[in-house]
Amino acid sequence: MRGTSSLGTVEDVNLVEYEGIPVNTVGANVQETGAFLIVDKPYRWTSADVVRKVKVLLRQHYGLRDVKVGHSGTLDPLATGVLIICLGRKATRLAETLQSHPKTYYAGVMLGATTPCFDLEKEVDKVYPWEHITREKVEAALSSLVGEQEQVPPIFSAKMVDGHRAYKIARRGEEVEMKPNLITIWEAHIDTINLPLVNVVLRCSKGTYVRAFARDLGEKLESGAHLVSLRRLSSGPFTDARSLSLEVLEKKFAEKFTAE
Repeated sequence: MRGTSSLGTVEDVNLVEYEGIPVNTVGANVQETGAFLIVDKPYRWTSADVVRKVKVLLRQHYGLRDVKVGHSGTLDPLATGVLIICLGRKATRLAETLQSHPKTYYAGVMLGATTPCFDLEKEVDKVYPWEHITREKVEAALSSLVGEQEQVPPIFSAKMVDGHRAYKIARRGEEVEMKPNLITIWEAHIDTINLPLVNVVLRCSKGTYVRAFARDLGEKLESGAHLVSLRRLSSGPFTDARSLSLEVLEKKFAEKFTAE
């Protein structure tokens, strides 16, 4: 069954397997069968934190210590939502393919101010006028950001620069020259607006930095901008309609995924 949420994302609410691999269920033979878990990543958790948590649950409830576990696309610590955890070789082999799928986000963009990382990880460093901005101007700016384009990643990112993570160089106070990525934004529209706050639904390709999108939106509006919230609504066929909180995930592992 497929439907469309109020935010315009396509939901496959009955997705029980992908490429023959179980979704949201884990058996004792997961090393052979593989599995995908659609996890609702909590705020302030890193994607690696979630992977470590799943490894702990595998040891606690199945006695499995050697199962390969990974994820199919990093979410920033301040973001929440869909994080696909891949268990076993069959699933982890598909992680790179899953990363290439389109992703949908719900982004809260605050106009009139920037931070060094373009989210709330750091304090506001500059303020800009925003009173000249109207809903019509925001709609026009969003429309201009749709399509294939080169996007410059934020300096506070995990991109590699001369063999080092960009954020580590930036933290040392050194200059960082970021090379642009070729990305595609298929959709960018207003969900709600209460200036200077704009909530945007964004559908984009692999490699898109939503923090950079917020920065570019502010520049298009002759102002500044940064993210104040970010939630991943979908990653390929996996949506938040099927995502599991960590509390639910712990319960399912304890029940060996047998309870309805």
